[in-house]
Amino acid sequence: MKHLTEYRNIKLVKSLSEKIKALTTHDYRIMEICGGQTHTIMRYGIEEFLPESITLLHGPGCPVCVTATDKIDKAVQISLTENTILTSYGDMLRVPGSGQDLLSAKANGGNVMMVYSPLEAVELAKNNPDKNIVFFAVGFETTAPANAMSVIAAEKYNLDNFYLLSSMVLVPPAIEFLLSDPENEIQAFLAAGHVCTVMGYEEYIPIASKFEAPIVVTGFEPVDILNGILKAVELLESEKYEVANSYSRAVQKEGNEIAKGVINKVFKISDREWRGIGMILGSALDLNDDYKRFDAELKFKFKESAGKKDTVCIAGEILQGRKKPDECPAFGKECKPESPLGAPMVSSEGACSAYYKYHSKNQT
Repeated sequence: MKHLTEYRNIKLVKSLSEKIKALTTHDYRIMEICGGQTHTIMRYGIEEFLPESITLLHGPGCPVCVTATDKIDKAVQISLTENTILTSYGDMLRVPGSGQDLLSAKANGGNVMMVYSPLEAVELAKNNPDKNIVFFAVGFETTAPANAMSVIAAEKYNLDNFYLLSSMVLVPPAIEFLLSDPENEIQAFLAAGHVCTVMGYEEYIPIASKFEAPIVVTGFEPVDILNGILKAVELLESEKYEVANSYSRAVQKEGNEIAKGVINKVFKISDREWRGIGMILGSALDLNDDYKRFDAELKFKFKESAGKKDTVCIAGEILQGRKKPDECPAFGKECKPESPLGAPMVSSEGACSAYYKYHSKNQT
């Protein structure tokens, strides 16, 4: 546990807490963009170590949660297609579309298989040449290199039965979208360290400057989070609207050039509908023209999505940091992990899941 427990050291946590309290002279609203960070905040009660003048907002940093119902509906239809196996990560299987989720589709005869890597789907395609294998690719920039490698591997093996259903999304356009909202109250961001490990943080620099909102790259342990908050407060107090790297043990400004090269080789930037948020321009990765033959959306024919929306669930407001999960009238009542109304209660990175698991109000 060395190199991990030191980032959970209670003495360091209390020391950082005191520094934050001593430095803070104004009210600040800081958004963590990553669902993993949200879970750390709730699990370790990070908010209890902060002054009341600091409000933490939980952003759309859960790619499963922001996957549009239309994409899930397409995945369901693919799974019900003859001689086809739909593969994806476990979190995606219980996220409701406009009708059923993938587990329900499986119960109704769909061929759905959970995998731990897109390369497993490639192997499945190699071993089952008589079936079409589709990998439902969901994630931020962190999953993009492996997804790209699966396509490159499929090309190498000359597979004509492997396809990608892409729902990959990008973090910087989402931050810019949130800051562009006329009702925006976010004053600083904690950026996800794992995303920046791949992509670096150069893209964040013009955003921080344009919207006068500091962005601090940080990790996922309590000391990481508090270090990130401390740096954000330092920048806000000094009115410096820049990007700071508080996760230097893993992140470099330019990111991982090899990983970025693989992503750029296979994918192109496109627009994407984010569940609960809307269309965000330039926020997605889709297969480029050189690899279009692996695009599941070109291979299969789809019925139009019903577009059903739940009137009680406020997942959209939660994903944008406008409300906290326990402000939803369905939270802990109609909406629980075993019977979720919205994606943030399903995913292991969802804010509603974090609140239900760790927050004291889930006992009511």
